[in-house]
Amino acid sequence: MKIIQVNEDISLKRSVDSGTEEQRAIVKDIIGAVKSGGDQALFDFTEKFDRVRLSSLTVTDAEIEEAYKEVPNATVEIIKEAAENIRVFHEKQLRNSWITTEKNGTMLGQKVTPLDSVGVYVPGGTAAYPSSVLMNVVPAQVAGVERIVMVSPPGQDGKLPAGVLVAAKESGVKEIYKVGGAQAIAALAYGTESIKPVDKITGPGNIFVALAKREVFGDVDIDMIAGPSEITVLADETARANEIAADLLSQAEHDARACSVLVTTSRKLAEETASEVEKQLAVLPRKEIAAPAIADYGAIYVAETVDEAIETVNKLAPEHLEVIMENAMEKIGKIRHAGAIFIGRYSSEPVGDYFAGPNHVLPTNGTARFSSPLNVDDFQKKSSIIMYSEQAFNENAAKIAAFARLEGLEAHARSIEARFKK
Repeated sequence: MKIIQVNEDISLKRSVDSGTEEQRAIVKDIIGAVKSGGDQALFDFTEKFDRVRLSSLTVTDAEIEEAYKEVPNATVEIIKEAAENIRVFHEKQLRNSWITTEKNGTMLGQKVTPLDSVGVYVPGGTAAYPSSVLMNVVPAQVAGVERIVMVSPPGQDGKLPAGVLVAAKESGVKEIYKVGGAQAIAALAYGTESIKPVDKITGPGNIFVALAKREVFGDVDIDMIAGPSEITVLADETARANEIAADLLSQAEHDARACSVLVTTSRKLAEETASEVEKQLAVLPRKEIAAPAIADYGAIYVAETVDEAIETVNKLAPEHLEVIMENAMEKIGKIRHAGAIFIGRYSSEPVGDYFAGPNHVLPTNGTARFSSPLNVDDFQKKSSIIMYSEQAFNENAAKIAAFARLEGLEAHARSIEARFKK
């Protein structure tokens, strides 16, 4: 890994999923085909891209029962416990509707309403992601969403991974479809004979999924356009190089464009970590994915002071941030930009990926500067409540009419004055 002095360069190469003109054209064509062709288009695209010819898009109860036979009971229990941890955490995020009453009789408030329906995309391809099921479905359930639809690309055997189906069942998903890619996003947004449209789409995917989500946004809501995974480790001389190297590689194995960074005040730790990454990378099963990620998007920054290191982290605004330093809790108040913060040696990033409870769907590509992890609020909407009393209206009508005329909107003013008793 490259070792860079902070005062020399604090830029970070990131892979941005903006797509090529050709990719965007392909996505638009796919969406148009699904809108006009419905289920048949989904079957055709699944055969073309996933190399499997399906007779039905719907996952059956028999397929779910078969999945439970494939997944060991101990693993099922782990999935159940993880789901409960996620549920308990997200229940703390719930907001209630509220109303305040003024002395003059005015009532103002906010009505919190869950979305009617949500579509959850679970990626396939190089790995299976039961954790993605839990992290997207559970907060939607906590929010009160009644209809949750899951889509995921089938394998060449025409099935979804057993672990994904078990996670879906344990989190209460009742609609599951075997379709992936941009065609799945189109189906969720606009509907087909088998899949009714939803109001919002969440979940990560490849570049075609990301571009499709961008394309349908406005007709439906989306969570975010997720880029490749990122981790930054903020560490001092008390950290252990072999553990940091393992943490950096835990993200590099996700994607050849994943970004793994160490920011440290210790040159010795920097050098030891760089050596450890090479050693561990040599024997990593997913080396073909992790190696280019480390080579192209990995870096080690050495800062002169702790404050300089923290400021570097804030400029990077990483998706995942581990803080492994002496008196780590004292440093957290200065961290302004990070999707999730993992504090101390025993809070490695996979703890949050799978089990602790906070959501692992996090802002990437520096968007932690202005956005948050997926949460219950993402599955609810707020309506303002306004009920003016006659007294409050008469007290304020002239002011409101004057404000309307300030903006040149005479009909607004007359709407007020039609009720105004001088």
